Amino acid sequence: MPMRSIPPIQCLVTFELLARLRSASRTADELCVTVSAVSHRIRQLEAHLGFKLFAVRGDFTLTADGTAYLANVREGLAAFQRMPARSGAQAATRLSVAVTPTFARVYVMPRLETFRNAYPEVELTFQVSIPLLDVTAEEADLEVRFGPGHYADRESRVVTHDRVTPACSPSYLKEFGPFEGFDTLAELQQARLIRSPLEPWSSWFAACGLALPEPYVGAQFNDLGLVYDAAASGFGVALVREEMGAAWFDSGRLVRLSPRSAPAPNANHICWKPGTLERWECAAFVDWMVG
Repeated sequence: MPMRSIPPIQCLVTFELLARLRSASRTADELCVTVSAVSHRIRQLEAHLGFKLFAVRGDFTLTADGTAYLANVREGLAAFQRMPARSGAQAATRLSVAVTPTFARVYVMPRLETFRNAYPEVELTFQVSIPLLDVTAEEADLEVRFGPGHYADRESRVVTHDRVTPACSPSYLKEFGPFEGFDTLAELQQARLIRSPLEPWSSWFAACGLALPEPYVGAQFNDLGLVYDAAASGFGVALVREEMGAAWFDSGRLVRLSPRSAPAPNANHICWKPGTLERWECAAFVDWMVG
């Protein structure tokens, strides 16, 4: 008869502590994780066992199965503490995520350690998806789509809201400026506008009350990071997202040309097929992404 796999140790420790403290927030503080991580670990453990551990979530009253299992868990944890460390690792829970390039580099990677610390048993695989076209190299459990949202084939949540403002390099400003708000026809005609289908200039024109068509000449890039790098290299003026472009602004590679900003027409959405979030690791990643 095959041996049943052992639940992840993080889930067992979380269950024992939550049953003892009867408080998700105190448990989270003790383990240095989020309350959401505590919830997902309990869901993972219940999915593994096939029965409910708590009858009422609010006051964390144990079910009869939960009470019996808690005794076994405490006995097992005590045995683990008495045993020396042994080689061999728990099989990882695999999760694949498709992400757009600049979003991954600017938003996901700097924060990824917090997810790894909360869910060390999850083995992540990232792959590149193409902005606006929603194309990925292969099927992924979750995907970040860049666009207007409301996708017919996916459920989704918005990850970030952002606003755009015109910006250029200090050297470009010195050579072709000054600009006083970059909100008049004369100033716009004075500059080389960097174009991208991801960030149409029409949003800025509308905010300035200018009835202008989308520019059809000038350097064009299909990745926001390349747009910002091109502006920092003196190619011209780009529309830069205040949050996404923070590193370029903070380093001084880009300078704002206006105190004004305009709503960006597109956003980053974390998307999944219906039913995907029944897998605890998918729900945990979505909560972490939008948290």
